[in-house]
Amino acid sequence: MTSDSDDALSWDGDDSAEQRPWDAARRSTPAAPEPTPAEAVAPSASAPASGDEETAAPSGLSNAMLVLVGVVGGVYLLYTVGWIAGGLRLQPLASFLVADFMFLPWFVLAIAAPALWFLATWVLTRGRASWIRAAVLLAGVVLLVPWPFVTVGVIGA
Repeated sequence: MTSDSDDALSWDGDDSAEQRPWDAARRSTPAAPEPTPAEAVAPSASAPASGDEETAAPSGLSNAMLVLVGVVGGVYLLYTVGWIAGGLRLQPLASFLVADFMFLPWFVLAIAAPALWFLATWVLTRGRASWIRAAVLLAGVVLLVPWPFVTVGVIGA
């Protein structure tokens, strides 16, 4: 058994370690000495210290915001299913009041409303404070409740 550290990256029967190009390049170049602490600090000191935060890469979402977005996205997905189930249950009743060609576009829009709200919130609150995005997402949770499903349900009364 060999003690080559790259054995884990090869299958039995592959070329030997001497014929692998990445091993040959690594073995032919000597290891560079580790930089001293003064050299390690010097490159970061040459970074622009103008205080211009617009050029800095934006930080990602916080853990709490990621959890909130995931939970609200799941609620919106359930709302979409609720609008489908409730709207299909409501269709025979709505046919007494309006024709099917009038019911269908609003039914499709009601199904797409949670996804459209989520997408609009995501795009329009980019670059804003996290609490604004959270407030708009939570407002959508309140406004987009699938009332035909909540009041009548799938079975109905």
